[in-house]
Amino acid sequence: MEINHEAILTQFPDLEWEEDTQSLIVPPEKAVEVVTWLKEHPEMRLDFLSCVSGVDYPAKEVKTKARNEEGKMEITVTQHPEKMEVVYHFYSMEKKIGPLVLKQRVMSRENSTVTSLTPIYRGADLMEREVFDLFGINFTDHPDLRRILMWDNFEHHPMRKDYTPPNDYDYEPTPHDDVIERAQEREKEREGQEA
Repeated sequence: MEINHEAILTQFPDLEWEEDTQSLIVPPEKAVEVVTWLKEHPEMRLDFLSCVSGVDYPAKEVKTKARNEEGKMEITVTQHPEKMEVVYHFYSMEKKIGPLVLKQRVMSRENSTVTSLTPIYRGADLMEREVFDLFGINFTDHPDLRRILMWDNFEHHPMRKDYTPPNDYDYEPTPHDDVIERAQEREKEREGQEA
């Protein structure tokens, strides 16, 4: 059964409903208030958080063709700014409804910070840490925000679209496969330059 998003928008009119993805866009500063209401409201009772994931959208230019008023084909160019999102999927086990997809969106890579939902859903803990580790999105009020998949001195976030693998063989603690091949290729290049 679907969740009535109109009731949510009536309660929180400053939220946005994204029709094409069927998701609720919540500003990070309102996330705790909205999610607490969703969990406690007698018609919602969203008591289960199944998934937390990160998404990175680099800036892009989209061109569309359409006929203008004179009947001629016209190309329209639309600029889409970069953005990053943390996406949550909620269900109600009690009411047997869901999912409700909720997104916290940030418009900057340099200052990508959202609000942790771990104080409300304990199961968000490890999933938010994974998003932090792989996308570099920070979570305020997270009880233990540290890397979970990459080693501690790893400097980058490998799921970002602008990530490039390091060229340094010693960078990886256990180099293998293509890392070793790249290191061997660089060694051959160095030998060729010295000769």
